[in-house]
Amino acid sequence: MIKNIILDVGKVLVAWEPEDAMKQLGFDDKIVKAVADATVNTPVWSETDRGVWSDEQILQAFYEKAPEYKKEIDLFWNHLELAIKQFSYTKEWISNMKKEGLHVYILSNYGDWTYRRTKDNALDFLPLTDGAIFSYTVKQIKPDLEIYETLLNQYKLKPEECVFIDDRMENIEGAEKAGIHGICFETIGQVKEDLKKYNIYV
Repeated sequence: MIKNIILDVGKVLVAWEPEDAMKQLGFDDKIVKAVADATVNTPVWSETDRGVWSDEQILQAFYEKAPEYKKEIDLFWNHLELAIKQFSYTKEWISNMKKEGLHVYILSNYGDWTYRRTKDNALDFLPLTDGAIFSYTVKQIKPDLEIYETLLNQYKLKPEECVFIDDRMENIEGAEKAGIHGICFETIGQVKEDLKKYNIYV
């Protein structure tokens, strides 16, 4: 029997649109591509989520990819909140799961800098949940097995009683290695349909 729903944040509960944010900052298509290829489209971005590197180390790695766009990289970095907007269904969906007696947890690859800039607006659903692990706080990231085990241990959850919902198949596969059921998120309608096979109708 499923008792716990574990949710990713980006592209599940909030939109993640970094290139839209860059356009809002006035970048043309050439600059958007250059800044994206120096930041969010690099392995360095995962290190922002892992929480081991300092902000200075991260920025330096970005600058090295595109030194001529240092000013634009800084502007994007200082306005990351523009890339993250809560979906209209998020709070109601979590509330409905809670009303059904389910426990709701968050498991997200998320950086400290981004968290500080979004916790009071895009992430204001967090008080509705039963707990959360953001990757930067534990220095682990999905799809590594350790982060799923950290969540299970911290909240004393049985993996077979959990369903994990994430937009990336490799993260679902990571959860399944920990014994957790998984659903790959494409649309909210599709996920609600997929949850029915676990006798969850929310």
